[in-house]
Amino acid sequence: MAFDLYQRLGIQRGASEAEIKKAYRSLAKQLHPDRNQDNPNAAKRFGEITQAYDVLSDKDKRGRYDRGEIDEEGNPKSPFGGGGFGGGRAPGGNARGGGGQPGGGFDNFNFGGAPGSVDPADLSDLFEGLFNSAGGGARARQSGGGFSGFRQKARGPQKGADLAYRLKIPFTDAVALKSQRITLGDGKTIDLKLPNGVDQGSKIRLGGKGAEAPGGRGDAIVTIEIAPHAFFTREGKNIRLLLPVTLKEAVLGAKVKVPTPEGPVMLSVPKGSSSGKVLRLAGRGFTGKDGKRGDQLVTVHVELPADDAELRAFAEGWSGGGNPRAGLGV
Repeated sequence: MAFDLYQRLGIQRGASEAEIKKAYRSLAKQLHPDRNQDNPNAAKRFGEITQAYDVLSDKDKRGRYDRGEIDEEGNPKSPFGGGGFGGGRAPGGNARGGGGQPGGGFDNFNFGGAPGSVDPADLSDLFEGLFNSAGGGARARQSGGGFSGFRQKARGPQKGADLAYRLKIPFTDAVALKSQRITLGDGKTIDLKLPNGVDQGSKIRLGGKGAEAPGGRGDAIVTIEIAPHAFFTREGKNIRLLLPVTLKEAVLGAKVKVPTPEGPVMLSVPKGSSSGKVLRLAGRGFTGKDGKRGDQLVTVHVELPADDAELRAFAEGWSGGGNPRAGLGV
C-alpha cells in the first residue's frame, strides 16, 4: 500500500506547519542513517519522510499536492490519470536528506524518479496502431470491437533511485566557491565542487552516486542552502556591508580595515563622508554563471559616542552645517 505524504509523517491532512515540522524532526532523529548503519531500510524511509517534508513545508507545493496537481515527488501528474494507457507511473522518490545525509524511499516501491522509469504508454506505437498510413490516407483498424496495435514499452531493468541531500554551507564558502566535503549514502566521502552561480536552492547532480539497482545506479542530487551571515547580506551577485566609522574618520577621511568574505582589506573613506555613502570593492561578490564576480558594496554609517564632553562642547560652539533638510522642503 502506497502511503501519501501525510501518512509518511503520521499526520492529518489539516496539520499546521508547526505539526509538520515537529513530526518530521521526530522521525528524522529515529531514522537518520548515522544512527541506523546496520538497517538499510531506515535510510530509505529517512529519504521518504524528507521528501514528504520538502513538499508539505512549502505552501505552494503543499497546495498543488492537496489539489492533486503533483505527485509525491513534486512532479506534475500524468494528464491521462491513474487509469491511462498501460497504467500510471509508480511513485518516485527524489527525497532530500538533511545536512548532507542520504535520502531514499519506502520498502517495495520504485523511487527512481524520471531516470529509468517506464512511460505509461509508447504514444508513437499507439498512434501507429490506430492509423495505418500505408497507401495514403488513414484507416482505423479494429479487432474484436476495439483498436489493435496498442503496444506497451518493454520493461527493462530499472535504474536505481536518485538519492537527495540537503547541504547547508557557510556564506563565505559560497562566495569563495570553496569545495565542500560530504559523506554519501554508501559511506564514501567526496569533495563537492561548487559551481559558478551557486545560489540558495541550487541543485548539483552527481551521476552514478544514487541507489544501486539491476539497471545501474541512480544519481545523487545535492540541494544547496546558504547560511545567513552575521553582517554580510546578498543582493544578486553583490554583497552589502554596513560599515561603522567615527565622526573624525568621516570628516577628515581615513584608511580603515574592512572585512570581506575572503579576509580583511584596507578601504579609503573619503573626506566629508556622510552616513549612507556607498563605497565599492570591485570583484569581492558572488561569482555568476558567466564566471564574472559581483562587488562588495560598503555603506558608511557614522557613529557618534553617546556622551562625549569634548564633542558636545565642539557642537555647542559650532555654527556651521547649514540646513540638511532643505531638499525636503522644510
